[in-house]
Order: sequence, then C-alpha cells, then structure tokens
Amino acid sequence: MKLQRKNRLRATAFGALAVSGALVLTACGSDDNTKKDATGATSSQTSAAASNVKCDDAKGQLLASGSSAQKNAMDLWVKNYMAACTGVEVNYKSSSSGEGIVAFNQGTVGFAGSDSALKPEEVADSKKICKDGQGINLPMVGGPIAIGYHLEGVDNLVLDAPTIAKIFNSKIKKWNDPAIAKLNPGAKLPDKAIQAFHRSEDSGTTQNLGKYLGATAKADWPYEPEKKWPAPGGLAASGSAGVASAVKQTDGTIGYFELSYATSQSISTVKVDTGAGAPVEATPENASKAIAAAQIKGTGKDLALGLDYATKAEGAYPIVLVTYEIVCDKGNKPETLDTVKSFLTYTSGDEGQKILSENGYAPIPAEINAKVRETVASLS
Repeated sequence: MKLQRKNRLRATAFGALAVSGALVLTACGSDDNTKKDATGATSSQTSAAASNVKCDDAKGQLLASGSSAQKNAMDLWVKNYMAACTGVEVNYKSSSSGEGIVAFNQGTVGFAGSDSALKPEEVADSKKICKDGQGINLPMVGGPIAIGYHLEGVDNLVLDAPTIAKIFNSKIKKWNDPAIAKLNPGAKLPDKAIQAFHRSEDSGTTQNLGKYLGATAKADWPYEPEKKWPAPGGLAASGSAGVASAVKQTDGTIGYFELSYATSQSISTVKVDTGAGAPVEATPENASKAIAAAQIKGTGKDLALGLDYATKAEGAYPIVLVTYEIVCDKGNKPETLDTVKSFLTYTSGDEGQKILSENGYAPIPAEINAKVRETVASLS
C-alpha cells in the first residue's frame, strides 16, 4: 500500500483531472501552496512544460476524439501545449476507441485516440479520408489496466488470470469464493455478492483486457478479444470514468480502467499473480517492464505493437495497453496538418513522455518512441 500511497501523492502533485460525464475528480490536499490552475498543475509546472513546446506553424482549431484511457494524459498535454501556442485550440473529446476511429474515418477529427490498433477493414475505410495514403497507428501512451475494487476491510487483494476471468464471466459470484480465498490466505473476505462492472460502449480497454484473459485463461475466457464486452451478466458503465465512479461509490464492486483513474480516486487495485516470484502491482514502472518487450508488428510507417500478455517476468505487470494516435501517413487535412505535427511532436517528445510516468502512465520505450518521432515529422 506504500506504493499506492506514493501514486496518490503523485496524482496530488499534478492535480486530479476532470473526466467524462458529470464526474469531476477532486484533487487531494497538498502542503504545496504554489498557485495552481484548474487542472491542478502549478503555474511553474505549466511554464516549464510549455517552454519545451515548438509551435512551428500550428494555428486554429484541432479536433480529436477517442480513447478515454488516455484522457488524463491528454488533458495535461493539451493544457501545456495551448499555454505555449497561443491562438491554437486543441479539443480532445474523450469517448471510446471505437467512436474515435469512426470519427477519424468520417473525416471529422484531425486524429483519433485508440487503445487498439486499426483493423484491416478500418485501414481500408481510412483510405477514403487519407488521400493517397492510409491511417496508421502511432503508439503514444502506455500503461497498466488496473483491476480496481471496493471491498470494505480488504486492502491487499491478489487475483490470478483464471480467477479474474471467472469473476468477469459471472462464474465466481461471492467475495469469499474458495478460489479467491486460496489466493488471499488470512484475508477477511465477506460473504458478499460481487458486482463486476464493464464498459458499456466499444472500448479498446475492454479489448486489451480480453487479449490478456485469452492469452492466460483461455479455458475460463473463451471469447475473442473485441472492443464490445462479450461475457454474460455483470453491470455496465460508460467510459473509464464511469466504471471507476461505480467502483468508488459501492462496496463489493470490481472493474477495470486505466491506472490514473484509480490513483486519482484512491481506489484499491488488484495485485496479479502471474506465476512470477511475487504478485505484481499495477504501477507505471511494472507496466513499463511488460511494454518494453513489445515488438513492432506494423509495416511501413504503421507502428502497431505486439504485446506479451502472458509474461511471467519478475515485476512485469501483464494487463497493459498501448494507446495509439491514429493519423494519415499521407493526405492529412492541410488546414490542421501543421497543428497535428506540432502537437504530436510535443506529446512524443521528452517532456510529453515525462508527464506520463508522473501521472500513472508508462512512457513508450525509447527505441519505439524514436520511430514515432520520425514518423510524425514525415506526415504529409
């Protein structure tokens, strides 16, 4: 729990962020009396970050939408970027990966955020918008998918892949189930019904959780990894913010969402028994150990990654996602191209990536990120 407390203090230092819907995250108390802006960052932090932004020929308004998992990072990026580039407005609508890709392929946004790489049919659709080119995946945000829970009296919960699969597949229905008890000797598990929350809309976070469960608990999770929630039963909520809010508010609940939603709301997270020497906690550092082993599986300028969800490496947290920014390799809209390149140059740069580790995310490994920067510079 010391590490969770450390993560909460990190969230405090940089402020809790507004999230989708009616939910507003309230920043924790701090001894720092430096003046803070609406997102919680101090004026000195904003100035320091803004000083590293190169605006180049950025101008006007840039619309983007998609993944809610990267919203907290995007909020900070947008704030710092707009502080440096006066007269430029970047508007990122946090919805879902599926909605972001649809908006991109309809030509209504300059780029989309997605927790899963484009499918072949989505690439084909993108060619209608990307004149003489196609949509490509640029890995920009990494991090753990936390399994968050709310269970009074239990603040150190260990689960393994089969148990997680059975909980979300409605096969394990009580918190004192023998399978959970075996993984948590000595814990006072109540005879209480489990309320398992999943995403109501198509979600790349859902798909990445499905990839993990399919790779590690196939017998208990027989579904193909899709953005749409596949299992029977359970309860649904909209966006990572909605799932986190539901877990925060109700005893006996469990759900999945990007780690910053857990740290900013002080939601307890599951340690995962991967078969390594010790259960692994959801932290940016532990997620980085898993993401560092990723291989580029895309071709040409496409930088889609292949992740090893079944890793048993010591200290590697296996339930990870990489969020991509979807852009055209060629044929980006002329009126927003310069702003897209300028903004993504900042997010993939040293300062933009540094923000990630300070706010519950994992930076993209340096070797892969170098290719992202090269690709952003070549967009046309």
